Amino acid sequence: MEQVKCLIIGSGPAGFTAAIYLSRANLSPVLYEGIEPGGQLTTTTQIENFPGFPEGIDGPKLMENMRAQAQRFGADLRSGIVTKVDLSSRPFRVTINDEKEIAAESLIVATGASAKYLGLPSEQKFKGMGVSACATCDGFFYRKKDVAVVGGGDTACEEATYLASICRQVYLIVRKPFLRASKAMQERVMNTPNIKVLFEHNTVEVLGDECGVTGITVRDAQGAESRIDLAGFFLAIGHHPNTEVFAGQLELDAEGYIKTVPGSARTNVEGVFAAGDVRDPHFRQAITAAGSGCTAALECERFLLK
Repeated sequence: MEQVKCLIIGSGPAGFTAAIYLSRANLSPVLYEGIEPGGQLTTTTQIENFPGFPEGIDGPKLMENMRAQAQRFGADLRSGIVTKVDLSSRPFRVTINDEKEIAAESLIVATGASAKYLGLPSEQKFKGMGVSACATCDGFFYRKKDVAVVGGGDTACEEATYLASICRQVYLIVRKPFLRASKAMQERVMNTPNIKVLFEHNTVEVLGDECGVTGITVRDAQGAESRIDLAGFFLAIGHHPNTEVFAGQLELDAEGYIKTVPGSARTNVEGVFAAGDVRDPHFRQAITAAGSGCTAALECERFLLK
């Protein structure tokens, strides 16, 4: 059985940042990239809010740079998916692809969270070309244009009000005849003049051409369909943290996010740390994920040096 000092699971900004720090500390981290190497940013086009890139940078390029930086310092980056873990004692036992078993003195979990989508083929077709799951990340590209947000909870309302501050018209498409958001958030939406709430509407299809999204087809409660012309289509129906393999071993919240000690990356299992979106149901930004990857690496280093 292979033995490693630190095993990092996940290859987004959190995982790669942790690998950079631990490599520079001569701790020889091994990182498994998981089912989506590079994480959600590989499905994003230009990123304009990551510090250090005044002209912006494409998501896949940013992740390629982070990966190369981790490799430069000696991180052992591997393809593979963690299919089983045993955190009952140290060293922790981690199984890769149901075959290879690794014994790890410490573990950094950076498996991320996946945005929930409607499941429309056209939605997948235009992902990154007008279809987005992050208004904070991509809203800037739709300034003074018409956009739509799908969802009825606090996140959807927050995204709609944010987009309303920069876009011409925002359509909030709500499946139910009411909003699930808090009363204060509902009032904010209803008092924003360029937000139009479409209750009891479902998106049937995302429309577009080679340049990206041009509109959507929606269906109301009576079955009548209509087209809405717009340039951006935002999903705000939740995220799913990739924590199934840790259930019953790491403490998770009601939504499945890993709980950590406040102000720390430490989990309820000594020697196991969590970083990035897998522990962050609120911000979900590349910069916050990278920062938590740094925190996890520094705490992991101190743990190993004890």
